[in-house]
Amino acid sequence: MITYLTNMEGWKHKDLKSKDFKSIKELFDKTFKRVNMFVDYRTDLVEGSSKRAGDELEQEVTKKKKVDDVQETAKVDDDQEATKIKELVEIVPDEEEVAIDASPLATKPPTIVDWKIHKEGKKNYYQIIRTDGSLKMYLVFSHMLKSFDKEDFETLWKLVKAKYGSTRLVEDLDLILWGDLKTMFEPHVEDRVWRNQQDYRVLDWKLYDSCRVHSLRMQHMHIHMLVEKRYPLTPATITDMLNKKLQCDHFSEMAYQLLKLLTK
Repeated sequence: MITYLTNMEGWKHKDLKSKDFKSIKELFDKTFKRVNMFVDYRTDLVEGSSKRAGDELEQEVTKKKKVDDVQETAKVDDDQEATKIKELVEIVPDEEEVAIDASPLATKPPTIVDWKIHKEGKKNYYQIIRTDGSLKMYLVFSHMLKSFDKEDFETLWKLVKAKYGSTRLVEDLDLILWGDLKTMFEPHVEDRVWRNQQDYRVLDWKLYDSCRVHSLRMQHMHIHMLVEKRYPLTPATITDMLNKKLQCDHFSEMAYQLLKLLTK
C-alpha cells in the first residue's frame, strides 16, 4: 500500500512513517477511488470524434431530406402545371378538310429554289419549285404548313425578299405571300395585322410540328407564327386563343413549351 501511494501520489516513505495505519488507509482509498474514476484522454478523443461524425451525418441526412423535399415539391408543381397545360390542348385527327396537293414529310425534300404564281382557270396557286425540278401547287399559304419544314419557309422568305425588295406588290397572291412571311419572320408592332387584332375574335388555333409554326385563324385574317419567336399579341387575343385551345394531333414537348410561354 505504501509503495502504491508513493508511486501514484508522490508521497515519500519518511512522510508515511509518521502516519498510523488508519490514516494511510484513508489516503489509499482516496487515491484508489480517483484511479477507478480515471478516463483515458484517448477515449475522450474517440468519443468526441464519433460525436462529431454523428452530428455531420445527421446534418447530411437533414440536408438531403430538404433537397429531396424541394425536388419532390418541384415535381408535384411540374405535374400540376403539365396537367393544367394539357387542359388547354385539343387533340384532333390528322385530317384535312380540303384536298391538298402535298405529300407528308417522310424524308427531307430537296431545297426550294423558286416559286411562281400559277393561274389555272379562275384559280391562282402558289407553285413551289425544288432543286430536283419537282413542282407542288398550293391554293393558300396555310396548305404549305403540312408539307414544309422551318427551313423551307426560311428559304422561301429569302427568295420573296430577293425578288421584290422594296418594289410595290400588285398581285394579290404576291402581296398575301409577302405579308404572311413578313409577319412570321419580321413582325413589327405597327404592322396592320397586329394593330387590327383587337377587332377580330379567334376562330381556331393550330400547331404544325413539322415546320414549328402555330397558326391563328381570326375573322378576316390568318396569323402564322414560329413557335420559338415572340409576337406582339394582345392579352385579349392570348386569352381568346387559350379559351379556344391549341389544336394538334398529339400532345408534344413543342405544344407544352408554347403553352407554357403564353401562360406566363
